[in-house]
Amino acid sequence: MNLALAGQARSSNNATADSADSNTQMAHLQVAAGILLDAVGRVLISERLCDGPFNGLWEFPGGKIAADETAEQALSRELAEEIGVEVTASSPFMSLRHEYSDRTVEIDFFLIRDWQSEPVGREGQRLRWIDVNHLDASELLPADVPVVAAIKTLWRNSVSD
Repeated sequence: MNLALAGQARSSNNATADSADSNTQMAHLQVAAGILLDAVGRVLISERLCDGPFNGLWEFPGGKIAADETAEQALSRELAEEIGVEVTASSPFMSLRHEYSDRTVEIDFFLIRDWQSEPVGREGQRLRWIDVNHLDASELLPADVPVVAAIKTLWRNSVSD
């Protein structure tokens, strides 16, 4: 598999730079997210259940990085809690920064090609396996959109090798 994109892609989305008051301190979150990619080219996405404006959108599973853990540790913990899998092999894929109106999120995405247990929505969320070629960025959280093109490029390169 050609992992030329892994670890190289960096993206910055600035959705609200003009709308944020420079005197207002926005929340800053560090997040780790997993891209579970199976051998036939399907990616796992998880339904977002929340009270906010992104309820019902889809995302790559993961969550906040605690102060006392690395991104890799947070990824393993979050995926065990959210979807019941144990990550057995992961590699950095890309990192990005996205500004929402009320917070800035920095996300470290990891490509996961090996895990134990079948993923299940342990928090009541639905899960879907989507063929990489049919992954639709408009269904995902705004911060996840740049990842879609990178995943598609990675998959195209890996099947042509």
